[in-house]
Amino acid sequence: MSESMNAVLISRFGGPEVLEIQQVPKPTPTANEVLIRVAAFGVNHAEMHMRKGEWDEWNPITGLECVGTVEACPSGEVPIGAKVMGVMGGMGRNRPGGYGEYVNVPASNVVAFESNLPWEELAAIPEVYSTSYSCLFTVLDLQAGETVLIRGATSTLGQAAVHLAVNAGAKVTATTRRKERFSMLKDIGAADVLMEQRELDKTGSAGVEFDKVLNLIGNSVLLESINLTRTGGRMLQAGWLGGLDPVPNFNPMVEMKPGVHFSLFHSKVLGSPEFPLSGIPLQEIVSKIERGAWNAKPTHVFEFRDIRKAHETLDSHNAGGKIVVKH
Repeated sequence: MSESMNAVLISRFGGPEVLEIQQVPKPTPTANEVLIRVAAFGVNHAEMHMRKGEWDEWNPITGLECVGTVEACPSGEVPIGAKVMGVMGGMGRNRPGGYGEYVNVPASNVVAFESNLPWEELAAIPEVYSTSYSCLFTVLDLQAGETVLIRGATSTLGQAAVHLAVNAGAKVTATTRRKERFSMLKDIGAADVLMEQRELDKTGSAGVEFDKVLNLIGNSVLLESINLTRTGGRMLQAGWLGGLDPVPNFNPMVEMKPGVHFSLFHSKVLGSPEFPLSGIPLQEIVSKIERGAWNAKPTHVFEFRDIRKAHETLDSHNAGGKIVVKH
């Protein structure tokens, strides 16, 4: 008889109450896979949409990321017992994800690291920093001295992007929908903070154009984010904090500003040949956080048995930072 493990399953589509802890077979790794004993995992907005049946792909055992130790690695890419982070590579989408006691992850989506940080703090790093680094430097090609607008900057991805952009020598303008969070964004290095609102190009930043724009709000501000980008600049959309509704009656010929490079990024491509994890300095990022240079601590930590409470906090949109679940 095969071994079993506990895992959180999406039993049907709906609210947090549809998440159930069940016994399922423990996965067995094959060549070029790494079996991770999960110590903790981050909770992400995509998992909320999967739970509701609003995502294009989903697995009953969701979870886009995790941290833990290597239990088995048939092809030998990572030593047994090593501390690792696993991120995407189909996790929670077309294969079981990190919401279990163990998870099989493609070796290309596993990164070994060294750190003495507690697991719950490490779990706040993989998806957020891998995505924000890829957005800023692989796609936007952000350079020292450039101006960058980060919309949705108090989200976990937004805060990581501010840290990385400031560290690279860029001048950051950040947005948030809450006045009381202005000081936090200034404290982590934003040169200017604006109230997040529709038609920002006609209000808070009227007449101002940026070299690069990172839009984490989504389709509702897509066109105005393009307008806020200088000719020859780049605008990247990588979040949907404002919802998944498409741009209504979209007519690019009439509505899009000429000469702006517009791209989309989704973390599902992390670890692919085009976006290898080896190109992201994750050990350096972990070390900076461990030294206290950046604060990446989760704002909410839940025990595994309290997964529904974690998703209730996620649904509230008031987490103020990363939600983590630990074993």
